[in-house]
Amino acid sequence: MRRILAISGKDRVQLLQGLVTNDVAHGPSWSALLTPQGKYLSDFLVIPDGDRLLIDIDERLADDLLRRLSMYKLRSDVQIAATDIQVSRGTGPAPEGAIADPRHEALGWRLYGPEGGDDGTDWDAIRVEHTIPETLAELIPNETFILEAGFDRLNGVDFRKGCFVGQEVTARMKHKTELRKGLRTVSVEGEATPGTPILMEDGREAGVLFTQSGGRAIAYLRFDRMNGPLTAGEARVQA
Repeated sequence: MRRILAISGKDRVQLLQGLVTNDVAHGPSWSALLTPQGKYLSDFLVIPDGDRLLIDIDERLADDLLRRLSMYKLRSDVQIAATDIQVSRGTGPAPEGAIADPRHEALGWRLYGPEGGDDGTDWDAIRVEHTIPETLAELIPNETFILEAGFDRLNGVDFRKGCFVGQEVTARMKHKTELRKGLRTVSVEGEATPGTPILMEDGREAGVLFTQSGGRAIAYLRFDRMNGPLTAGEARVQA
């Protein structure tokens, strides 16, 4: 389930620009709020809507985001409120007023209004095929680093717009280090519960298995340990 928050007031863009990972001033975007240490707290879509911005977020993280934004706004001319707006989505012909999902063209369209819905698309299959992480599946609050989750590849971070919370760590990972871990789509033979550790032949942990679909899965892997035979419980995994 999703919840739509509305941010209004003349300082609404300025507030978000200084907090979140993406540029919210130029059309729909996917973004995240991070800890000062650069770890993921929540992700959401930001949609301009006249004199306000709509925040499309997983319902389970909405209250925490609302609390944090209210804390950060201080004396800014910003009002933040929950709404009754619903979201519908699909991958077929887009209805009038829909927006393209800014993360990846395979995710189709989203429409905001009085009714929600879904056209029956197999979203897990799409996410696995394109290694697109999901809130509270592959994206884990206070644990995930967004570059390891592919935010730069999926249009979720803008290093040119100026500062945001956690930018220093994120920029250092981008420009000064080589990522040693991250999400990858792997082949899976057999069944394994999401969250099952992926092990090498010698028992050392290589990563964690997450969303599965059609014999494939999204996995978080150490790149120096993903070659050779791997297992996740009773399942065999091939990177």
